Amino acid sequence: MAGWRIEGQYMETCSCAYLCPCPESHLTARPTEGFCKFALAMRIDQGEKDGVKLDGLCFMVVAHSPGAMAEGNITVGLIVDERASDKQAEAIGAIATGAAGGPMAAIAPLVGKVAGVEKRPIRFTIDGMRRFASAGDLVDQACEAVPGGARPGEPMYLDNTGHPVAAKLALAKATKSKMHAFGIDWEDATGTRNGHFAPFAWSG
Repeated sequence: MAGWRIEGQYMETCSCAYLCPCPESHLTARPTEGFCKFALAMRIDQGEKDGVKLDGLCFMVVAHSPGAMAEGNITVGLIVDERASDKQAEAIGAIATGAAGGPMAAIAPLVGKVAGVEKRPIRFTIDGMRRFASAGDLVDQACEAVPGGARPGEPMYLDNTGHPVAAKLALAKATKSKMHAFGIDWEDATGTRNGHFAPFAWSG
């Protein structure tokens, strides 16, 4: 298996009430709604696989877990940046599904159904303590960090987690969470739902 690496920025929102019990329970806790619907947005600032450059491209993973994530049977769909060439889309698909190894390979055994792959224009925006991401008509999400106390202007963090994207996550609340993709439907704008964001660096 040829080596690969990507690094950039990530954000997510989910259907759990803040604070989501999944990270601290190592995915064994029951989600606050009994199920969890979430969207991970990834912006690749630098990266390549098999000589294929991935700089500047984005992708999203949209998923539904019918119970505790560790119990499996998770439905997953992938949205790839419409700017990606066929080779770039193939590389992103291998990374995002864990087929190429790396962090997502640890989650792959929990996936019961791969619902499909779509291409859409994906936007990922950073504005201070806020993050915004959208994928055409499929996903529109935003979150705002929960401020920390020791260093003004910085988020509060959850560290040393087993989260597949990053070990250190900013705690955030979803200000907008809208998903209608792969049969996974969720909308909330109450500001009471969970969010995270972090820089990430993956390799395989």
